[in-house]
Amino acid sequence: MNLEFPKLDPREEHFRIPGPNANLALFLRYLPALHPIEADRRAVLYVHGATFPSALSIAHRFDGVSWRDVLNEAGFDVWALDFYGFGYSDRYGEMEEPAEKHSPLCGAQDAADQVAAAARFILDHQRVSRLSFVSHSWGSMPVGRYAGKYPATVNCWVLFAPIARRPPRRYEMAPTGPAWRVIGVEDQWKRFVEDVPAGESPVLSRKHFDEWGERYLDSDRGSRTRNPAGVKVPAGPFNDILRAWHGELGYDPALVKAPAALIRGEWDGVVPDEDARWLFDAFKACPVKRDIKIGRGTHLMHFEVMRSALYCETNAFLLGTDQAASPQVPRSR
Repeated sequence: MNLEFPKLDPREEHFRIPGPNANLALFLRYLPALHPIEADRRAVLYVHGATFPSALSIAHRFDGVSWRDVLNEAGFDVWALDFYGFGYSDRYGEMEEPAEKHSPLCGAQDAADQVAAAARFILDHQRVSRLSFVSHSWGSMPVGRYAGKYPATVNCWVLFAPIARRPPRRYEMAPTGPAWRVIGVEDQWKRFVEDVPAGESPVLSRKHFDEWGERYLDSDRGSRTRNPAGVKVPAGPFNDILRAWHGELGYDPALVKAPAALIRGEWDGVVPDEDARWLFDAFKACPVKRDIKIGRGTHLMHFEVMRSALYCETNAFLLGTDQAASPQVPRSR
């Protein structure tokens, strides 16, 4: 179903589709390629991380340009999914009840079923047999589960700042937690700046962040009724990350058979070198795989001064070339 929601681009199309929960609808945003080649349509689905939806990640414009714009001008039809509990997708009913009353919502298995619903819709809409994926952080877990289960539908996969498995801690059980949690704007600011080493110049301007922060609060209609203001999000992704760091990754990388590229920042405290090495080695069936580290970037590099390098490496891999020449960055819109 194509419904009316605020558009981030005049050409953007929106869809609310059935998901794995019969009572809840999923939201997809779609931006068709600027210069499509009808004989070779390239579809890519972006899958967000643990704390904010697609409008605030791949589709958010800094100085007039988003990551989606760069993909779009390179010839990609760009889709982006909001998981249940995020953005314009429906909220779990449990999110209206006390957080301690239920187990964590939107865990990797549930989220993978949502990715599968989105992928089926996109493949049918585009009349193609495969699509590519770009995931951020925790979003690699549901995509990984999908890619392992439906390998014939995956063209290639870019994992930006992916969560990896760490050795289990001795005599310690994997954690669990509440159904949902509230994250404030200042909580996000601390996440955005905490990994920049002392003495280094900032990689994200406060002006850019403040603009983003207002849009972040807009993503939850109840955000400004709380004190302090904050966005309520499902806690399943956080639980999945903690479990991965206790030896239980939410998918099996050995089942992935598509080309895969790990792209991360030099200062990403969530994905240190040892984590990236483990994940790279775990992709045993990938015919092509890369581990790309970009200087002066953190876990949120898509918002930072090195974002153009992230865009460049993503385009180069998705287009199937080793020539990582900088793409033409679109003009401000």
